[in-house]
Amino acid sequence: MDLLTNPVKDYPWGSRTAIAALTGRTATGPEAELWLGAHPAAPSRLTRDGAETTLTDVIAADPAGTLGEAVAERFGGRLPYLMKLIAVERPLSLQVHPDAEQAAAGHARGDANYTDPWHKPELVCALTPFTGLAGFRPAEQSAMLVDRLRVEPLRPVVRALGDGDVLGALRTLLEWPGSRRKLVESVVWAASAVHAPDYALVTRLARRYPEDPAVLAPLLMRRHTLAPGEALFLGAGVPHCYLDGFAVEVMACSDNVLRAGLTGKPVDVEELLRITDPVAQPVVVEPDDGAYVPPVPEFLLRRIAPGAAGVLVEAAPRTVLCVDGVVNVGTTGGAAGGSTGGFSEGFSGGAEVKLRPGESVFVAASEGRVHIGGDGVAFCAEPHMSLT
Repeated sequence: MDLLTNPVKDYPWGSRTAIAALTGRTATGPEAELWLGAHPAAPSRLTRDGAETTLTDVIAADPAGTLGEAVAERFGGRLPYLMKLIAVERPLSLQVHPDAEQAAAGHARGDANYTDPWHKPELVCALTPFTGLAGFRPAEQSAMLVDRLRVEPLRPVVRALGDGDVLGALRTLLEWPGSRRKLVESVVWAASAVHAPDYALVTRLARRYPEDPAVLAPLLMRRHTLAPGEALFLGAGVPHCYLDGFAVEVMACSDNVLRAGLTGKPVDVEELLRITDPVAQPVVVEPDDGAYVPPVPEFLLRRIAPGAAGVLVEAAPRTVLCVDGVVNVGTTGGAAGGSTGGFSEGFSGGAEVKLRPGESVFVAASEGRVHIGGDGVAFCAEPHMSLT
């Protein structure tokens, strides 16, 4: 087992309090994501033999021992998942992720949108109430909502929706030929007169992005609000935009994102529309004995709370994060390996560590059986072994 030091991403939509409070720090600016994993862009760090190294390098030095032979073979010697804390204070960009074939082809042709050759399905599990837009509404419903604004320049959007062409409606907005600021101003005036949550969200987005017609996304997409402990899975082609909240997120180890708007980052409308699936929807994932199991082999996520101590028998590369109280993580099946600073021997020759909020540990497959318990709450990410 290895205690992890994890990098923080300071994207402007992040919170100044959520991650900092959990990890016992004071933030100097917005903190959006804490990455726990071996993605080469921001790998977790650990100490081996008195020297600092990265989880990426540790895995590369012994893929079979660290990941287990089956996982190493299935995923080419790399950790297949990336775990995150995500703290959303301002809305994220409106975005879509590619499927495996699209990601591999885009990366092979050198398309800058595809920094990795792998897809990026993801699951978000709320720590606080968490809200996002994900998946398109029925076209006729969106047509009614947009038409209710009575903004004459939006007639082409209403007609496309009336014809069931949600991608055509989205293209019209994203490639708006006239004054984008004037359109958004008209939309704000009209939306302010309609007292309903979706229209209030349009005006909220418009205050942040006064020249982006994508502020109309709440009228085209479904709104989802997760209570703490609820989870949502997003596969390839699902348009989405997280709005606010604090959550644990786990995904395939990829950073491929196609953006449509609501961002200062590069936008590629044509490529985004090409990979967007107009009928794909997110899936609410109900926990099965504390495990959120998505339909992909790269990951599953366990939530282990007081009174539900986890005994994970099957060897796998696991990342355990404490989010509340004190969590005990112990191994029983293999040599301790690596740095054991703060660990106590005890589980049949293995090791044990007590994690406090914000602390995390990586457990190699060679460690064998893992016990997770205590009076705290932990999340544990691992490959979905039954699909490997």
